[in-house]
Amino acid sequence: MPVSGVIVPAVTPIGESGRPDLAAGLGYFGALAAAGITKIMLLGTNGEGPLHQTEEINAFLGDAVGHWRRLAPDGSVVVNVSAAGTRESLRRAEIAAEAGCDAVALSPPCYFHHDERDVVEHYRASRTAAVPVIAYNIPRYAPPFSAGSIAAVADMEHVAGVKDSSGDTDILRQWLDVKRHRPDFGVSQGAEGKMLDALAAGADGITPGIANIAPRVALELVAAYHAGDQDRAVLAQKRVIRLLGVHGIRAGVPVVKASLAMRGLCRAEVAPPLRTLDDGELAALREFLTGFEPDLIGAADG
Repeated sequence: MPVSGVIVPAVTPIGESGRPDLAAGLGYFGALAAAGITKIMLLGTNGEGPLHQTEEINAFLGDAVGHWRRLAPDGSVVVNVSAAGTRESLRRAEIAAEAGCDAVALSPPCYFHHDERDVVEHYRASRTAAVPVIAYNIPRYAPPFSAGSIAAVADMEHVAGVKDSSGDTDILRQWLDVKRHRPDFGVSQGAEGKMLDALAAGADGITPGIANIAPRVALELVAAYHAGDQDRAVLAQKRVIRLLGVHGIRAGVPVVKASLAMRGLCRAEVAPPLRTLDDGELAALREFLTGFEPDLIGAADG
């Protein structure tokens, strides 16, 4: 199942050309694999997906998917293909499938305030994708799913699961209810502060952005939960919540990439209009990370 266990919504290394470039983050992908990560999602929010032009992602996806197959032969790769319109999403899905991914993640189309019927038709059109589709519920950036659109999408055989980043307990419950008549439908929680609760409610996995800089904490949370070690799972969730304080320095991708750059794993370059951290923010980030050293990516990975 593409959304079971821990999926890291991977950052996109950017080369000196300003384009996505695997070579600019080889150390990063190697460190993820060394930490025990086997599943990644490319070009998601943490991967600045919508900021990368479609014509720029082809070579990167081919390189990145192939490289991950070598690092994690039993792993999987999901590619986010969300865009402002259906045709653009389908083109990105075609590129992702040609690169060899296992599934594509697709949010409702962004920019316009699309109604329920628009959202349903968007997913119905995605039946042409050559790989399974994962619904991507991220209402911060795209129209939210309603009860009606959830029910409609859940009846589409080509939609194999959902990554729910809404943080809305009721919406998550509605996605989990889909599993009653589709046991193979996967549900992954993307709201990092509620991952343990989601697993307890029946979610198959988690997709935490913070796993970019602390992958072992996410793995420990899932392992502890499945082992029935509630105390250890709760402690892991609390560590995740403390780590999320890093976004108080600068929210989002820039602070994640800066953290990786400090560890020599990936260039700090971000896609415009995002901007890299300034000197004051970098100093604050160094101080913040010192309190989490044992948990950080690369800390004990050969």
